Parts: sequence; C-alpha cells; structure tokens
Amino acid sequence: MSIVTVQLGQCGNQIGQELFDVIGKDCHNAQGQSNKKETEAYRACSQERFFSEDNGKDAPSARAVLVDMEPKVISQAIATAAKSGIWRYGEESFFCQKQGSGNNWANGFCVHGPRHERDIMNLVRRQVEKCDRLSGFFTMMSLAGGTGSGLGTYMTQCLRDTYPHSFILNQVTWPYGTGEVIVQNYNSVLTLSHLYQSSDAILVHENDTVHKICAQLMNIKQISFKDVNKVIAHQLGSVLQPVCTSDGTAEYKRNPLGDLMENMVCHPEFKLLGLRNIPQMSDTALAYSAFTWPGLLKHLRQMLIAHAKMEEGIDWQVRPPLPGLTAVETLTGKKESRFNTSLSNLLILRGKDVQSADQGAFADPALYTSWRPPGSSITTWRTPIAFNRYEKLATLVSNSQLLLKPLDSIVGRAWNMFASRAYVHQYIKYGISEGDFLDSFTALEQVISSYSNL
Repeated sequence: MSIVTVQLGQCGNQIGQELFDVIGKDCHNAQGQSNKKETEAYRACSQERFFSEDNGKDAPSARAVLVDMEPKVISQAIATAAKSGIWRYGEESFFCQKQGSGNNWANGFCVHGPRHERDIMNLVRRQVEKCDRLSGFFTMMSLAGGTGSGLGTYMTQCLRDTYPHSFILNQVTWPYGTGEVIVQNYNSVLTLSHLYQSSDAILVHENDTVHKICAQLMNIKQISFKDVNKVIAHQLGSVLQPVCTSDGTAEYKRNPLGDLMENMVCHPEFKLLGLRNIPQMSDTALAYSAFTWPGLLKHLRQMLIAHAKMEEGIDWQVRPPLPGLTAVETLTGKKESRFNTSLSNLLILRGKDVQSADQGAFADPALYTSWRPPGSSITTWRTPIAFNRYEKLATLVSNSQLLLKPLDSIVGRAWNMFASRAYVHQYIKYGISEGDFLDSFTALEQVISSYSNL
C-alpha cells in the first residue's frame, strides 16, 4: 500500500527531500545484496510505497505534495532531487506563493489555510488517484513555525475531513530550547493541541537531541540544518522502509501506517511517539566498526528506560521498579522520576543475522504501564536487508514518557507568556481568540496528566 507524503513549510520540505533521497539510495544499494529474491521483494514494496512510475520519465516520482508560502526551498528541493538521477518530484506536485506567514501561527492557520485549501487538496487528490491502494498520509512540518505549523495543522484537519478512513501520521520537529522565534512556545502549543484532534499519531524529533547526535556521534564540527535533516531522514527511513511481519513469515508488511497505529496507539489520549536509533555514526567511523545484536539491544533498552537521547551518556543506574512499587517509588518511599514508563514499543531490526537477535529484554512487564495486557506492549519487525550502509541497525519507536518533560516545559513557558498576554494581539489579529489559547492549554494539560500517570 502507498503513502502520500505532504511536506509543509521550510522544515518539512527540507526533511522530505532528504527522506526520499535516503529511501531512493537505500533501494538502489539493496540491489547488490545477497538473496536476490528477498532484495527484489524489498525494492518492489518500497517503490510501491513511496514512488510512482510516469510514462516517458527515466526516474520514478515521489508520492509527495510540497507546500510552502515561499518558492525558494521548494525550488531547491526539486532541483536536488532531479540531480540524484534515482528519483524526482512530479511536475505538478507543489504549491507555493511569494508570501510567508512571518512565524505567526494564526496567519498560517486562519488565513493561508482556508485561502489555499482547494488548490492544495487538489494536488493531494492527484497523488491519491495514482495509488492502487492507499495506506494513508505522512506529513512533515515544524512544530513552531508559521507556514509549517499553522498551515500544516489546518491541512491535517482537511486531510482528516476528506479522507476520514485513512491513517494520518504527523512528523513534527520540536524547536530548539533556546530558539530564535519568541512565539515558538505559543505556536507549539497550538499545533500540538490541534493535531491531537485530527492525527492518528505524532512522531516527534527534538532539534536539541538531533544537534547533539550530529556533534557527539557524527563528529560534525560545524553543524548545518542539512546535517540535522539528514539524521532525521535516516531515522524516519529506518521506520518507514519495508520490514517483515513479527510472526516469522518472510512477507513484507503492506499497510505500514495501519500496522504502526495498531501496535503503537492503543488509546486516543496517547499519541506522542519518540524515536531512538542505534548505532549512529559518521561514514568514516562506520567503515571500521562492528556490532553485535546483544550489545546493540542492551544499550537501546537502557536508553529507553533511562530517558537517554542517544547511546552516549546513558545512566546505567536506572532500573525498572520492583514488583509492587510504582515507577516513581523506591523502597525508601522517596520519589524517583528517572525511570521511563512505556505504553507500547516497536522494535525494528535490520541487517545481518537479524533472526538471531533476542528482543526478550523489551518484553519485561516492569517496563510498561500496569493496565496493558501482558505481551501486547512490545512488537518486533525484522528484515535481513541492511539499511543505509549499516550492517546492523536497531530502531525503537516508543509511546512512553520520553516526551513528557519537554512537553511540560514548553507548555509552562507558553503559559507564563500568556499570563501577561505577551504577543497575544498578533494572534487575535488573524482570528485566534484567548479562548482558543485556553482550550489548547487545557487539552495539553490533559495529555501531560495522562502520560504522568502511566
């Protein structure tokens, strides 16, 4: 089944171009791997999922719609894709204007959204009509910008209204903690609260975390947005590229978004997904490195329970709570909040000797909230096909308390600004009222409470 990708704003379009580049090259490189039949099945599944063949064109076109209020980033993405020779964007797959939203969420949501809804949805419809079977939509956007978050949120609602039975997965990029946009906390609160109503799941990447990965693991001295976007694209590709079912059969999953939602989003109050990937390193270091599945999975499990963002600096002292105690209690009665309680986890294993990898440590009931049925909280997908030059790669998609602290922080900072009505007039000017702000704060406080009580 196919996924139609909607790239929104500067952030979404830059990440989208890197994602399709990773996927296209991964399929191309898979040709040289062993087991020809397995490789051909992998490539065919990926092609159906992300690309469509156009008569008379050398390279397949991405199943994507590019949206931005300024033409610069879209033009760059289209040109870069064309140079690859492996894939390209379709000739009628983008929408742009010569006006931005000025980092004003209300301008993107209340003005640009209704004004351009028909044109953008027509582009989406054309992509949908090219699909033999539609799995759903994958949108990429910034959490805190004007076009990316305001317009993106509005278009997500349009997708839900137009395609009520299709899955929608939103990838959002969390702003830097010390961002340059003074109203980024407002924009983030408004985006998340609205997406919670129309999206099936929200996959979050934190800019601060990805920046640290670039500096400490990739050993990049002068980090650019392109470097950050490449890391995000690598992680997304490791989730979205084909994998086999967990029942031991060799068939690749055909409904990627449906399978993801089935395993990860069991309750409508819990839609925030975090992503961890191991190993991650520079191309130079990768050529001289070797890994074992027991070592990778041991580190990945500890990253999960200790709130670790990457494999460096893991707190190995954190342990699951003892039977009979909650996740925030110790034998002395003191509160302990370092342990990360999960609702559900998806472990994706790719590469050599993947069938020998033992995921049993992730099935420990102590890792999960008590109201989930035993054995239903962890799912494992595998494929022997290596991804993006990594001989072995483990990816963990987690619906857990990983994002609780940054969410609580951003809501708190936004509320402190709202209490003094700072910059609120800029939103009222375009149609967002103080009541809309209060509704958004209330919705996210409920999300925070739900995750806190796991």
